[in-house]
Amino acid sequence: MPAEVQGPFDVAGVIDGDTILVDDAGTATTVRLLGIDTPETVDPDQPVQCFGPEASAQAKELLTGHQVWLETDPSQATVDTYGRTLAYIWLSDNQLVNLQLIEEGYSREYTYDNPYRYQDTFQAAQADAVHARRGLWSPTACGGA
Repeated sequence: MPAEVQGPFDVAGVIDGDTILVDDAGTATTVRLLGIDTPETVDPDQPVQCFGPEASAQAKELLTGHQVWLETDPSQATVDTYGRTLAYIWLSDNQLVNLQLIEEGYSREYTYDNPYRYQDTFQAAQADAVHARRGLWSPTACGGA
């Protein structure tokens, strides 16, 4: 885990596969995971997307009841246009949750504007997940679509 990480924070909830709530000294703070994008499940302007429920369930499995550490990236904004903190999420066992979601096929690598700290690693993990046909890359996911 990098030295510039803040925490620990209790996970107060999982909104969907790429957005969580953490308890920051009694205040619920919404955190958007940097470098990934999962299919939508809670956007009021979009229907639930294929593999969204599975991605949300996996994020809940990984994060519910745990403490996390937040790592911001100087190449990215610290808050997005919706007021969410942008961060990489680390577990106590030095597991980078953002990367794990890509490796397991629950998320796509996502570059917003600028390259970010783990971009090469995340892109390689996605290529591996696609090649191995894991998760949303499986030919049986989403009815084979």
